[in-house]
Amino acid sequence: MNTKQFLQFMDKVRVYDLTQPLSIHTPPWPSYMPLGIQYFKRIAGAHMGQGANGQIITTSNHVGTHMDGEIHFHASGRSIGHVPIEEWIGPGVVADISKDVGDYDLYFPETITKNVEVKKGDILIINTGYHRYAWDQKQSDELRYFVKHPGPGPGFHQWALDMKLKWIGVDCGSADHPMNTIIRNWHPARFAEAEKKLKAKYGKGWDAMFPPDEYYQVMHLKLFPKKLVHAENLGGEIDKVSNQRVWIGCFPLRGIEMESAMCRIVALLPPK
Repeated sequence: MNTKQFLQFMDKVRVYDLTQPLSIHTPPWPSYMPLGIQYFKRIAGAHMGQGANGQIITTSNHVGTHMDGEIHFHASGRSIGHVPIEEWIGPGVVADISKDVGDYDLYFPETITKNVEVKKGDILIINTGYHRYAWDQKQSDELRYFVKHPGPGPGFHQWALDMKLKWIGVDCGSADHPMNTIIRNWHPARFAEAEKKLKAKYGKGWDAMFPPDEYYQVMHLKLFPKKLVHAENLGGEIDKVSNQRVWIGCFPLRGIEMESAMCRIVALLPPK
C-alpha cells in the first residue's frame, strides 16, 4: 500500500470514542479532588475587554476517563510522560462481559475469552456494563458505579501478566474489585452484601478467597511494577465495538511529573 492508498484508507476508517464526558459533575474516585473550572478572563471582560476566554482548571488526575500511571503506586516506575507513545496504541479487543456479571460479581480469564479471542500483547478493554451507571447516563448511580461494580477474581492479575497485555481498560470505577480496596472499609454495609453473595456462590468468605496481603489492590500493586497499567472510567461508544478486535489508542497528557493523567481513548475499525 503506497502513501496515497494509505491516506485514502485512513480517511474512511471508523473511529469510536470510548471516553466518558468530563464535567464539574463528573465524580472523582472516592476521596480524590474533583474537577474545578473557572474563567480568569473573558472576551468582553474587565479592563476594556480582554479579547479571549481563558480558564483555570484544578483537578486530581483521577476524574473521568484516565490512565493510572506506574508511579501512582510504584515510586520507581515511569511517569506518564516517560512512557513512549507506542505503548499507548496498538491492536486489542473490547470484551463485553456485561451479560455475565452484576453487583459485586467476579470475572475470570474465561469470562473474557468465551466472548472474544485475546492474543498475547493485546490491549484489553473490559466492558462490564457498568458505564451505564456513570454520572452522564439516565441510570446514573454513583454508589453502584464505584462501590458495587464487578472485579477480577483470584489469579486474573497473573493471567494478565502471562498474556503480556499492553494495558487494560475498564468501564467502571476501578480495575480492582471495590472490596479489595479501601472502599471495603468505607462501606461496611456494602461489604456485608458482597460477602454474603460470595459465600452463596463460592462457599468462601472474602478473606479466604482474597487473602488481603496478596489481593489488596492487586491490579495496582502487583502489575504496575511490571509496567502493566490500566485506564478507568471508560464509556462513550464502548457498546458499539463489543467483542471485536480493534486498533486502540490512548492519548494521555505527556506530563513528565504526572503519576496518572486524564486521557482520550479511541477504537478504530476498517471501513465497512
